[in-house]
Amino acid sequence: MGAIYRQFSVTLVITIAFSAFFALSLTPALTTTLLRQSDMQHHKGFLGWFNDKFASFTNGYTRWIGAFLARPIRLGIIYAVIVGVTAFMYLKLPNGFLPEEDQGYLINLIQLPSGATQERTLEVLAELEKFYMAQPEVSKVVAVAGFSFLGKGQDAGIAFVRLKEWDERMAAGSDSKSIAMRANMAFFKIKSAMMFAINPPPIPELAAVGGFDFRLMDIGAAGRDKLLEARNMVLGMASQNPALAGVRPESKEFASQLYFDINRVKAQALSIDIAEVNSVLQVGLGSAYVNDFIRDGRVLRVQMRVNAETLATPDSILALRVKNRKGELIPLSEFVTPSWVVGAPKLDRYNGVPSMKIAGNPAPGYTTGDAMMTMQALASNLPPGIGFDWSGTSYEERLSASQAGLLFALSILVVFLVLAALYESWSVPFAILLVVPLGLFGQILAVLWVGMPNDIYFKVGMVVIIGLAAKNAILIVEFSRQLELEGKELVASIVEAARLRLRPIIMTSIAFIAGVLPLALSTGAGAASRNAIGTGVAGGMLSATFLAILLVPVLYLIIRKLFPGGKPIDHEKELSHG
Repeated sequence: MGAIYRQFSVTLVITIAFSAFFALSLTPALTTTLLRQSDMQHHKGFLGWFNDKFASFTNGYTRWIGAFLARPIRLGIIYAVIVGVTAFMYLKLPNGFLPEEDQGYLINLIQLPSGATQERTLEVLAELEKFYMAQPEVSKVVAVAGFSFLGKGQDAGIAFVRLKEWDERMAAGSDSKSIAMRANMAFFKIKSAMMFAINPPPIPELAAVGGFDFRLMDIGAAGRDKLLEARNMVLGMASQNPALAGVRPESKEFASQLYFDINRVKAQALSIDIAEVNSVLQVGLGSAYVNDFIRDGRVLRVQMRVNAETLATPDSILALRVKNRKGELIPLSEFVTPSWVVGAPKLDRYNGVPSMKIAGNPAPGYTTGDAMMTMQALASNLPPGIGFDWSGTSYEERLSASQAGLLFALSILVVFLVLAALYESWSVPFAILLVVPLGLFGQILAVLWVGMPNDIYFKVGMVVIIGLAAKNAILIVEFSRQLELEGKELVASIVEAARLRLRPIIMTSIAFIAGVLPLALSTGAGAASRNAIGTGVAGGMLSATFLAILLVPVLYLIIRKLFPGGKPIDHEKELSHG
């Protein structure tokens, strides 16, 4: 989250610095050149028609402002209603972290029952490949048996589905999320394996797949059986909840295992070191790192292991020999007794305690924030000694939610202090910042309209709206204060300032909205992120412009009436009299 905010802030600061430099240096010269011979052209053709219509609109707007300033209490009540509606809509926004992107491929996790053979796994993978290749949006399928994010083994598999280019998938229902939903519905009918089609995560470094990452933890040392029982209880409740989809355990089930009981007394009598026994079993059942060597300019590792075909039965493993301290080779059968047991293929720990991972996705129409709240509600029924925590993108989402309030409070505080230093007043900055809810009203309304969540890009858009809305208010307030210094009465100066700054505010806002509309309407790779920030900013700028030009003059008048100390001071006159 911090990296996204950092990139945004650095980009914005550099852009504003360049904009300020060119505005103060090149713009005056360009204005003189471009406007020197353009006065007559403004009265002809489309420009003449546009200027006449805008002048009529400006005259009508000036009359409206005069009428509004005569009844400031009514407009103040309207403003209070807008603020209340904005707060209500904000509380109704679903929470999220990052939008789910169509990255052009899908990840499929396959898990067969414990002990299933590789032949059965390959049959399931072939069935999966047949389904996908029948879909018109699919380009190719790459399937691998023996490995999955759920675990390793001959009963596991994974498949990567490459979709066709985005411009070939323009029809409704051809995005990766819709394809994954269709696949999961088809996979649900396959009873021989547990199969899930999943979108890749928006940030690959934080998770292997998208969705939420929920960790059940044995914080009270209840034991693995109690932890397994709690996991199955949560999975059962999650499968019946409409807000959740594809909830699955991301750990392999208990399976039959070959347990070797080393008789340490016999081993000692045979002058065998236990370390030598462990080394032989490691090489026989797995592999051992030996050293590195260089070939064709590359450093390669040497791994030593026994040919798997020679260790097909327990007796063949017991035939392995261990060298004792006398240099004799002793077979494992002399002091090792094998037995079959049932146990977990992998023992997971999280934050130092035994844990089990549960992953899943929000159902259509829900966000990851909704899914996480639902899982948290289900976890309230956990037995004593069993807790939970979040990991991966879910942990980052929780962290971002807790930091968002502080982020916006600091943003508004910095703006307030800068404005207080500029105007040498505490009340005038308050009048300017009152425009911020007007921008947030449009942003939240636009996001709710299209069904987007309160995610990181929404928060980035909020920071943009705070700055742009304050800028429009500053244009009116600054000119009003200058007119007051020239001797105009307060109400007359506000009306004149609103009239003078109407065109710059509207034209610059229209240009900005036109610039972000391509983000809001874009499609293809990365479109979800562009839509998320473009939709909110465009909606916020619309309301920040057209509500601000009506309400900012009234709000400034109300603040000046409540706090007369905000009257501008002419420092040049003070110095001349001094």
